[in-house]
Amino acid sequence: MQNTPLNRLAPQIDPGINAVSTASNDTTTGPVPAAADARSAAVIALQKILGEGETVERSLDSSPGYRALPTRERAFARLLLLTSLRRLGEINAVIDRFMKQPLRPRLAGARHVMQIGACQLLFLDTPAHAAVSTAVDQVASDRVLRPLKGLVNAVLRRISEGRTSLLEDLDTDRINMPDWLWHRLCPVYGEITVRAISAANRREPVLDLTLKSPADKQEWANRLGAACLTSGSLRLEKAGRVEELPGFADGAWWVQDAASALPARLLGDVTDCLVIDLCAAPGGKSAQLIAAGARVTAVERSAGRTRRLRENLRRLSLDAKIVKADAATWRPKILADAVLLDAPCSATGTMRRHPEVPWTRQAEDIERLNKQQDELLDAACAMVKPGGRVVYTVCSLDPSEGEERVSALLARHPDMAREAVNAAALGAPAEAATADGDLRTLPCYWADTGGLDGFYAACLRRSS
Repeated sequence: MQNTPLNRLAPQIDPGINAVSTASNDTTTGPVPAAADARSAAVIALQKILGEGETVERSLDSSPGYRALPTRERAFARLLLLTSLRRLGEINAVIDRFMKQPLRPRLAGARHVMQIGACQLLFLDTPAHAAVSTAVDQVASDRVLRPLKGLVNAVLRRISEGRTSLLEDLDTDRINMPDWLWHRLCPVYGEITVRAISAANRREPVLDLTLKSPADKQEWANRLGAACLTSGSLRLEKAGRVEELPGFADGAWWVQDAASALPARLLGDVTDCLVIDLCAAPGGKSAQLIAAGARVTAVERSAGRTRRLRENLRRLSLDAKIVKADAATWRPKILADAVLLDAPCSATGTMRRHPEVPWTRQAEDIERLNKQQDELLDAACAMVKPGGRVVYTVCSLDPSEGEERVSALLARHPDMAREAVNAAALGAPAEAATADGDLRTLPCYWADTGGLDGFYAACLRRSS
């Protein structure tokens, strides 16, 4: 789906931690040291994420210092960044214990240095001298931050002395989820489930693969050392570099979370059917449909994402008609047998893979997305022939982007009706079937085998 950065300021940490926490998490401005090693690259990336609403991938890839690092150092920078984001609530709470007052916005870079340093000390067992001395060197290298050398040194040394004991009295599930998201999810799922979601999002995700030829599932499971999921996906716990796995170069499979692989299957047998895939990049769902025998038209607005879609389908040796256009206004010459709409959304269901999401979104962003989702749903209904199906899906945990959008659509379009989803037939978790007959997965489902992304999907049919 399209996870376009919203380029907004990061939501504030729960003000209930202490008064300093909220103010001192101001990340709007402030210099950061030049990237000379993995730690500095992680600091710069964290600044771009929390201060500019950037994604993890773009924050790293746009850093020349990161790209110049050896492979092992790049992996360490990524580990530092991802762990810091997954544990940001705890990190901020611990730092604030030793801060008498918040830093001014222009000095925010020093806080990012401390966040990366604290991450190493609290969660990565980095020797204190390495984490602390590097952090001090980082602020010392910047003219604006240099006066804070003593502060950074003192805070991180206090953290190194306490280490994990500093975490013992923290409500881990609560403070690692921003206020805005916690208060939106608890009324929907209940606090127990939201705590389970928060815990799932702190774990490193497994790697799921979708096969081009599902009949070869056991053969590929043996070759890859993967587990076969009931949904048909293959799951690897420790995959290493994806490009080096057997079958990648041959296009035998593609990376796709098991939950993301479910919506396309709601269309049933698509052999020789004309199917339109809206907001199609990066192409996993298009690939599923093509491999199942459909004639696919893949529509994508972004030039960069369209290029990625072409590249992915080319690697898989799968053909589709690719259209670069705005799905809200584009119309096909011939009505389709089915339409799959994976709409732009807040992506809160993907936090275990994209831990920047809760810190780069705000509640008001969802309201703007709702309007776009409605427009795309109306467009999808206009593209399908009578008797055809529309599958609407989002990787959001928020009902306003899922169930509420479908309810609003049905009120606007009396010619559209919901078709109940058979979760068991899909091999999905039994609890993924909703009372209305839709599909909703949560990150805490299948927790003992690696979890799932949070997805919502509904299948609709246009009356004849």
